[in-house]
Amino acid sequence: MSIQIPRGTQDILPGEVEKWQFIEQKAKDICKRYLYKEIRTPVFEHTELFQRSVGDTTDIVQKEMYTFEDRGSRSLTLRPEGTAAVVRSYAENKMYGQTVQPVKLYYLGPMFRYERPQAGRYRQFVQFGVEAIGSDDPAIDAEVISLAMELYRELGLKKLRLVLNSLGDSASRKAHRDALIAHFKPRIGEFCEDCRHRLETNPLRILDCKRDREHELMSSAPSILDYLNDESRDYFDKVKKYLEDMEIEYVVDPTLVRGLDYYNHTAFEIMSDAEGFGAITTLCGGGRYNGLVQDVGGPDQPGIGFALSIERLISALEAEGVLPPHEESIDCYIIALGEKAMDYAVPLLQEIRREGLSAEKDYMGRKMKAQFKAAERMNAKHALIIGEDELEKGKAAVKDLQTGDQEIVPLENIVDFLIRGK
Repeated sequence: MSIQIPRGTQDILPGEVEKWQFIEQKAKDICKRYLYKEIRTPVFEHTELFQRSVGDTTDIVQKEMYTFEDRGSRSLTLRPEGTAAVVRSYAENKMYGQTVQPVKLYYLGPMFRYERPQAGRYRQFVQFGVEAIGSDDPAIDAEVISLAMELYRELGLKKLRLVLNSLGDSASRKAHRDALIAHFKPRIGEFCEDCRHRLETNPLRILDCKRDREHELMSSAPSILDYLNDESRDYFDKVKKYLEDMEIEYVVDPTLVRGLDYYNHTAFEIMSDAEGFGAITTLCGGGRYNGLVQDVGGPDQPGIGFALSIERLISALEAEGVLPPHEESIDCYIIALGEKAMDYAVPLLQEIRREGLSAEKDYMGRKMKAQFKAAERMNAKHALIIGEDELEKGKAAVKDLQTGDQEIVPLENIVDFLIRGK
């Protein structure tokens, strides 16, 4: 019986992994410009972290987490998202005491959710995200959004739509919560079991229900924007103004609530409008989470961030046809003919590589013609031909595989010759 890959996971093979490396490097380069520094957290955390931060009423906690008990009878969970772990690390390591504030971080790594696999969605997926913790300036909200938009722009995506909303402060949210309960309660029996449960625990989650999204009460539900107090409205207006100043287009959608409980004030998603991208158009989501640091045991520090799936990003790049083709080449391929030449090629290959050049030799005992074909398949710039006669004369033929030109070079000068011709 053959063992196959678990459902909802994927192997990223050579030829494909280079796309990932290109995107990941682009994300790291942009973070460097914005002064966000990398943080790496464990793949699993105590289950309580996600229950307290993501929220007991969310689909993630109720249905999608990979939770297990270790040998010490502790409940642990593979991280379903990145923010909670970063905030936990921020609080535990007292990063709020650093001299440079706000603390600006980014992460890149695998996340795990037990959900139905579909195009661009996996049970193990790679997430890139940024967090800015310690400032409640609306300008940092705009910066975080601009970073995400800049990444997409530099990768070549054009058919994007930035959607904004404000979830308000705690007072605004309470007033909106009461209005939602009054709106849905008379007909809550028409909704799914999850929505009936959320009516009293977190009615805002009803607006995020996928099963009942077409119910008539959804479109007529009270808008959070009608319940924003002056402070929350002013905050949202400043975020919008900063985006306009940066010439970043957006639309306001009062039904945007996001799928996590820790959001307040600014919430946003970036969608792809590319033809053929699929029914689920969200590429990136994020927002402000004032109070989350305190929820995980730290001081009361504000924060904002976003996360995006690399898998979804690759799908969007493919839909718009802007994913750059991968062309890999090597500096030199050693074609060794005869046993002595093959022995000589081993330390020579190491010497070439130590000088920073990429090089390869034949390991399959192939004839000269087949070795040349191997060099061409690897898109080698030069072929270094060494046989018994060349060894006796202390020279080798170096062929430029782009031009076809060939030179005879003393063996002791081979490395220098290749460096000059790089």
